[in-house]
Amino acid sequence: MIYNIYHKTEFKYASDVTFSHNLARLKPKNTSYQKLLSYSMEVAPEAYESSEFLDMFGNANAHMLIIKPHRSFYVIGKSKVEISTQLIEDRLEFVKTNSVTYSEALKRLEKFHPEDSSAKQYLFESDLIPYGSEMMKRYALESFRDDRDLFEAANEFMGRIFKDFEFVSGFSDITTHVETIFEAKKGVCQDFAQFAISALRSIGLPAKYMSGYIETIPLDGQKKLFGTDASHAWFALYIPNAGWVEFDPTNNVIPKYQHILLGSGRDYNDISPLRGVVFSSGNSQLSVMVDVRREEVVEDASPFGGQSRSQTTITQSQNQSR
Repeated sequence: MIYNIYHKTEFKYASDVTFSHNLARLKPKNTSYQKLLSYSMEVAPEAYESSEFLDMFGNANAHMLIIKPHRSFYVIGKSKVEISTQLIEDRLEFVKTNSVTYSEALKRLEKFHPEDSSAKQYLFESDLIPYGSEMMKRYALESFRDDRDLFEAANEFMGRIFKDFEFVSGFSDITTHVETIFEAKKGVCQDFAQFAISALRSIGLPAKYMSGYIETIPLDGQKKLFGTDASHAWFALYIPNAGWVEFDPTNNVIPKYQHILLGSGRDYNDISPLRGVVFSSGNSQLSVMVDVRREEVVEDASPFGGQSRSQTTITQSQNQSR
């Protein structure tokens, strides 16, 4: 699969901004199953000074210093990515074959194993994701029994969140506490991801926040309008002996070809698309426009191994986004 992604974030200010520092994270990651084919970024006003670096989580960050007075500011990221469904399927088979039970995972994580060391930073509380309450732990442990395979338990846990929680836009924002989400049993994708991560960390399992996009398809007979997509969030669980595996509780699916990964971290703060500091007064207005378009791909070689042909044709498939 090849996708073209357009992501525009714009701020409009009540009064002049005389100086601003900004960090943009709009460049998709290269992974074992996702390849970044092209990327460009447009900024207005033009940055006086800019630089790019990888953070501790491997996310691409673009720093921009703007010193020209302005009443509006926007950043547009345009990218093209290729996703290999076959590599994802192979990866899932490896995880299923090498998965361990919940009790085996806890025993393994108590000791030092070099291959687990980088995952252990995702065992702890973060700014937006504290440990869950005893009720949240009990909710998670309904799926994660001692002798239960970890992959199977996580898959069931994802399905329970999908069934028990209602997708309600406008109920929450990124700072809404996970306990509030759990008590109300409603929210949006970022809430479900952060609730799941909190619950998993509370029972001793490393989990991280995954951010990116999901392909949405219009209803039959309707044309897809430009800019009607949105950012998306899901979570990944670390399984000792098998590695990371991703789950999307909003749609009750294991991400395969419809999820495009932008970046990952401990919580949303580590991968927010745009954040910064401005010198100004008065209010500001934020608007975001996202568009994800699939290209029809005819494979000429193995995934990422050689030539492929593509033509820009929007295809139709089942819409799994809620």
